[in-house]
Amino acid sequence: MKNFSRREFIGTGAAVAGAAAAGGLAPLAMAQTPTLSYTPEPGAKLRVLRWKRFVQGDEDQFMINIANFSKKYGVEVRVDNEGWEDVRPKAAVSASVGSGPDMIMGWFDDPFQYPTKLLDVTELCNYLGAKHGGWYEVAKQYGTLNNKWISVPWAVIANAMVYRASHMKAAGFDTMPTDTAGFLKLCQALKAKGTPAGFALGKAVGDGNNWVHWLLWSHGGKLVDPKGNVVVNSPETIAALEYARELYKTFVPGTLSWQDPNNNKAFLDGQISLTANGISVYYAAKTSNDPKMQEMAKDIEHAHFPVGPVGKPMELMQITQMMLFAYTKYPNATRELARWLMEPEQYNPWLEKSIGYGAQTLKAYEKNPVWHTDPKAKVYGEGPAMVTYHGYSGPLGAASAACLADYIVLDMVAEASSGSRSPKEAAERAAERAKRYYRV
Repeated sequence: MKNFSRREFIGTGAAVAGAAAAGGLAPLAMAQTPTLSYTPEPGAKLRVLRWKRFVQGDEDQFMINIANFSKKYGVEVRVDNEGWEDVRPKAAVSASVGSGPDMIMGWFDDPFQYPTKLLDVTELCNYLGAKHGGWYEVAKQYGTLNNKWISVPWAVIANAMVYRASHMKAAGFDTMPTDTAGFLKLCQALKAKGTPAGFALGKAVGDGNNWVHWLLWSHGGKLVDPKGNVVVNSPETIAALEYARELYKTFVPGTLSWQDPNNNKAFLDGQISLTANGISVYYAAKTSNDPKMQEMAKDIEHAHFPVGPVGKPMELMQITQMMLFAYTKYPNATRELARWLMEPEQYNPWLEKSIGYGAQTLKAYEKNPVWHTDPKAKVYGEGPAMVTYHGYSGPLGAASAACLADYIVLDMVAEASSGSRSPKEAAERAAERAKRYYRV
């Protein structure tokens, strides 16, 4: 196949659109899609680093896709898996020393910490967007810098409220409250029934960061303003932290040390009835050979986060990105692997086998049956269209990436929730920490 340059690609698309507008193209011609491929270098061998799976089907299908790539192209691909908290520092070291995996599946805006150390993937991402219905806005926000694509957004690890429906009803609630005031009452009622909630407050890349940013934003607080000025020490933040303190009183003990696996285990062990998580809890129960787990799966439901005083959904979900490092000896092979993984022959089975644990970043994959055959997956499929980027409302860049890596918002909520600092003290400390990175 021909490797279309970005100029050729855009020009061809414009010509097709213009001819169609003039009535000069038949419907069949309009159905044609662009093609792009990269020819791997002779003798290419690739190393990929990704995060350890929470859903077995994710890893199984991913490795099938990798094996099929190797078989087609004759390119050996080694895949290493690391804990979620370990991927970010390993990627930073690789970028710094100029050696390591050719591709790393990183988090959030990690690419913004070392954009000059990454391959330009503008041509590839423009092709993928044009072919597959366009990128969601959040994917463009995380994947581009100065109108250039610096990473390939692979998936949104969607997050939602995960709860036991029977326990909620026993606590006096037929449905998940849609506002934060009602949500606090639900958590208080669950604790009174001995079936408490639990939300990660340790260094949890996904579950911890997701829910604490929702907590902050839902009350009108934010770390920085659109110009990058640190504004976290505000009345809105104090209100959010006061709410967090009351919410924390309803939690099962131990959440201050929870990382991403802990709430999964606590939920499946019956210690908690409500948490914020991906679809992995449901997946584990549904696919278990234990009849008790299968019964639990029937009782598990999912819902979007409640809306706070700001009056609109404000949800954070982690995005995972393919970072292609410029030090690779095999840039064509690396780009081709990224393209391969994003094409429907590989991407659709991956979505299905992981029952939607990773939600799509390209809009065409909204049509995947996984979002429509099981009603319990629906909430996660809606995630990419509604997620807010974590640096809200400031610019994404090295500062926002560093603040997230330093867990500034998560630490602030943990300090105020536990009482180790007052809400005011926690907000003041967060502001001082953030100013080290934001130098406006």
